[in-house]
Amino acid sequence: MAEMGLVDIHHSVVETEATNRGYERGLIELAERGTDIIVMDADLAGSSGTSGFRKRFPDRFLDIGLCEQDMIGTAAGLALAGKCVYVTTHGMLAAGKAWDIIRSTICYGALNVNICGADAGLSSGAAGGSRQSLEDVAVMRTLPGMTVIVPADAIEARKATIAAARLPGPVYIRFAAARVPIITTNITPFTVGQGGVYRQGDDATILSCGVLVYEALKAARILEDDGLGVRVVNCHTIKPLDRAIVTRAAVETGALVTTEEGSTLGGLGGAVAEALAQTARPTPIRIVGIEDRFGESGEHEQLLAYFGLTARDIASAVREVLSRKKTLRETESEQRAE
Repeated sequence: MAEMGLVDIHHSVVETEATNRGYERGLIELAERGTDIIVMDADLAGSSGTSGFRKRFPDRFLDIGLCEQDMIGTAAGLALAGKCVYVTTHGMLAAGKAWDIIRSTICYGALNVNICGADAGLSSGAAGGSRQSLEDVAVMRTLPGMTVIVPADAIEARKATIAAARLPGPVYIRFAAARVPIITTNITPFTVGQGGVYRQGDDATILSCGVLVYEALKAARILEDDGLGVRVVNCHTIKPLDRAIVTRAAVETGALVTTEEGSTLGGLGGAVAEALAQTARPTPIRIVGIEDRFGESGEHEQLLAYFGLTARDIASAVREVLSRKKTLRETESEQRAE
């Protein structure tokens, strides 16, 4: 279990950056280290985070155009030839349009292809529901052998990009186009498959991923004013989920809230609920995300508020599970007394 102190979120100005910029830096760093990588894009280099790599290493960059299924098939061939391949397209197109090819070539063959879903979640803003990939984490998580990572900020995105080059089998990394707060540093621990405790607390735990980790930390600050100690865990790896950190949180705090910028069906919340059902005592849990619907057009911050994904919404969810925790403890106490 990795640990770090609570980031200082008292400042009125917090540095922000799109996580796909971290992806770009990670790709360039890998190439500079001598890693034999090929980067592929579907005519999105200007927004997906690959334009810098294309400029520096044009002989290692392939723009396949708006042919995502073709791109996946080509990536499979390159991987079979021993290349470390990074495929880049919108999260919706990777998880939707190209899913069948990913399943039947990349996953079935257990190939070392890293699929990078750009502009994921609500970060595509004005593109609206047709292009906002809210289901991508859930869909990719079902694929056998697929690792799924959702970085919290640009620094963690760079680390995830570099780590993917060393992982066996396919990897899906989800990136945001919107500028989001930088909450980690270059020395913040990051290991695929291991969550990080970003704030300690004994009353309840918020398990979060991606851009909502910052909102989770703000929610913990709000609840601190109520005298509550809330643990915050960055679950950047959705698959394989760090079940140990989830179980500890359930046993030690007795109340869990999960937060994600995606569907409440099958994503981080689903993974945590599955883990709890198999490894821990009954624990009140609330899944905060987007409830069985498509996205909307708007600015990123507006959409977070519209869908109830802000720090105050998360704080309210924590209060709800704490109430259920109290009721559960009272019931258990009464049963023991009988």
